[in-house]
Amino acid sequence: MRFEKIDCGSVSIAVVLNDNSSDNKVIADVDSALDLLMSAKYEAGTEYLVVDKKAVTEDFFVLSSGLAGEILQKYINYGGKLAIYGDYSHYTSKPLKDFIFESNKGKDFFFTATKEEAVQKIKESI
Repeated sequence: MRFEKIDCGSVSIAVVLNDNSSDNKVIADVDSALDLLMSAKYEAGTEYLVVDKKAVTEDFFVLSSGLAGEILQKYINYGGKLAIYGDYSHYTSKPLKDFIFESNKGKDFFFTATKEEAVQKIKESI
């Protein structure tokens, strides 16, 4: 996995560069999400991540799986911030829409339409 490092003054944001392969999920489970966070910390020097939604397993968006909650908790415990960008319009789950809405009001976990918006949300939260 490779990162594009965006400098924001005294901190940086790591944008995960995806190889556009739908099979390459950088967040497939809790362990891979933690690996991503640790890789960003040691390779890019930051705990602030931006990830394309295509690189996240669909199970993440099924709240009853518990995956999103577990990952969010781990990232908060390790001081990480995560912004996932992509198209969420095809999801019809009210709990998921509420989760996205509430997450975007916070300071640790964001869902945006574009990479630029994701970077901006992380910048604003630092």
